[in-house]
Amino acid sequence: MIIIPAIDLHKGQVVRLRKGRFDEVTVYGTDPAAVARSFQDAGAERIHVVDLDGSVEGRGMNVQAISSICAEVGVEVELGGGIRTVQAARAAFDLGVTYAILGTVTARDPATTVAILKQFPGRVGIGIDALDGRVAVGGWKELTTRTASELARQYEPFHPAFIVYTDISRDGMLTGPNIEATAALAREVTTPVVASGGVGGMEDIRALLEADGIFGAIVGKAVYEGRVDVAEAVRLSRQAARP
Repeated sequence: MIIIPAIDLHKGQVVRLRKGRFDEVTVYGTDPAAVARSFQDAGAERIHVVDLDGSVEGRGMNVQAISSICAEVGVEVELGGGIRTVQAARAAFDLGVTYAILGTVTARDPATTVAILKQFPGRVGIGIDALDGRVAVGGWKELTTRTASELARQYEPFHPAFIVYTDISRDGMLTGPNIEATAALAREVTTPVVASGGVGGMEDIRALLEADGIFGAIVGKAVYEGRVDVAEAVRLSRQAARP
């Protein structure tokens, strides 16, 4: 399992939201590139970046910050938030990101989602954000009737690079990830599944490492609050991967 530290961008700053609510935002930094560099220095092989404003507006909003992150580090960068067309995905790759993550478009426009997956094979992930089992879209402001499992299986034939599964009720709460639901989703598909939302400390990292089938874990607020040390988490993950 790989450790993927997160950088959430809002108005060019590094922030965290509680349960995706923009009225409960905490600013953790004003230099996203420096934060990214610190994660690389700690041994992270991939960094998760979210354009929070883009997720609401439906288009790239924190372009300068994203470009600066990609220019600063040599590790993989995955980007989600507002990528809903082939052109938007291409623009993200032009900024230097390794992977583009599709969210809202997967529930609203399957044809475009498939077109993006086919246009950029191996470079597109699917972000599935769920609340009480239902997929949320539009910056988590709208709940659909779809389940995470249904959405994951729908796109399985088109070979997404990975799935990021986020339990919204736990995001930014430091109460522990929904390991059971994440592992259950991983058992249903062959696409690698990444856990997101709720990691509150090193004990959660250890629990995720013991779970079967989870490809990676995104860690955000716990890092900024000093509850998870990225270097130590990376060390544990590499230790667990040794035969």
